[in-house]
Amino acid sequence: MNAIALVLYLTGLVLVFGVRTLQSWRATGDTRFRRPDTTAFSAPWWGTVLFAVACLLGAAAPVTAIATEAFAPSPPVAWSGIGAMASGLLLVLAAQRGMGDSWRVGVQEDEDTELVTGGLFALVRNPVFTGMAVLLVGMAVALPGPLSAAALVTLVVAVQVQVRLIEEPYLLSTHGAAYRSYAARTGRFLPGLGRLAPADGQGERP
Repeated sequence: MNAIALVLYLTGLVLVFGVRTLQSWRATGDTRFRRPDTTAFSAPWWGTVLFAVACLLGAAAPVTAIATEAFAPSPPVAWSGIGAMASGLLLVLAAQRGMGDSWRVGVQEDEDTELVTGGLFALVRNPVFTGMAVLLVGMAVALPGPLSAAALVTLVVAVQVQVRLIEEPYLLSTHGAAYRSYAARTGRFLPGLGRLAPADGQGERP
């Protein structure tokens, strides 16, 4: 089971970042990676560092479990975790595909991309990140332990920084009322949760 989790996780990294990046580069000459602000302790810096740490912890969890023959849950529980990992990966890939030419890793302030609101994005505003979280929840179920738990917690913090402090301000600045209207009816990571208030309101809806 530990080996299955490792292979599934590494396959996900290759598909989500490697294959997708290669496809974009071959089609357009653009990898779609945007270099973040490298100013130490800025929001982009924290988002990048925490996301990298989450990825490393996610890989370390099954490697450590294999090396130490760590405790494994009952087969039904472990397989449910593997199923969640696979479901999360499929969600990420489907969301990436749904973004089309608007897919990017990072934000470039002066870049104007199309606002995607259909498909999975009609349910939640950030289905890629939702899928990543589901994958790591599945890993924590299949491989319970401090590393898998730390990977999930670190990812959640990284995503909150990236979305709330970087991507949402960029989208509001770029798309204005169109994004505000979309965000007022669509949840941030889960349907109905984390919607922004309409243009004439302030704060955030439940």
